[in-house]
Amino acid sequence: MERKIIFATGNQDKMKEIRMILEDLGIPVSSMKEAGIDVDIVEDGTTFEENAMIKAEAIAKLTDAIVLADDSGLEIDYLNKEPGIYSARYAGTDTSYEIKNNLLLQRLEGVPDEKRTARFVCAIAAVFPDGSKETVRGTIEGRIGYEIAGEHGFGYDPIFYLPEYGCTTAELDPEKKNELSHRGKALRLMREIIEQKM
Repeated sequence: MERKIIFATGNQDKMKEIRMILEDLGIPVSSMKEAGIDVDIVEDGTTFEENAMIKAEAIAKLTDAIVLADDSGLEIDYLNKEPGIYSARYAGTDTSYEIKNNLLLQRLEGVPDEKRTARFVCAIAAVFPDGSKETVRGTIEGRIGYEIAGEHGFGYDPIFYLPEYGCTTAELDPEKKNELSHRGKALRLMREIIEQKM
């Protein structure tokens, strides 16, 4: 049986990152759309892990491929870990990230450096054809910057500042970002699990 991985996302930017990190597995990786799967999934979990698993399980019912799904977001300590699991829906589902980023910068106006700590979290869930399930989590620690900066990346990358690199994750080149990012870390952990099962 030909092995394949379906990643439960329609986000092309995300698919680029995922393919870069999983390419040496030697298993083709498709998005839901490319696999011809169109399903509405209600993500009503209370953690990143729960939401990722809800997505993975929903897709796994429709295919015999390995199904991966992620749920990721930004936690800002000063804002009680908001936007957290609501990162994609923060300030409304169809609101552009430029608006979301500006809104967060406004909410942190006047807040000093040491209180601007934040992290990106990525949980990845897998459902394997034999029915077994796994979840992993990757994080990257940083701060919320004072302005939008950088052309690479997507989402909240332009306001997520890495003090040790002196730039936002949107200013890193894609290879470096994948090495450091929450999604990169979680995908590499998941890749190890997939390799063990092969």
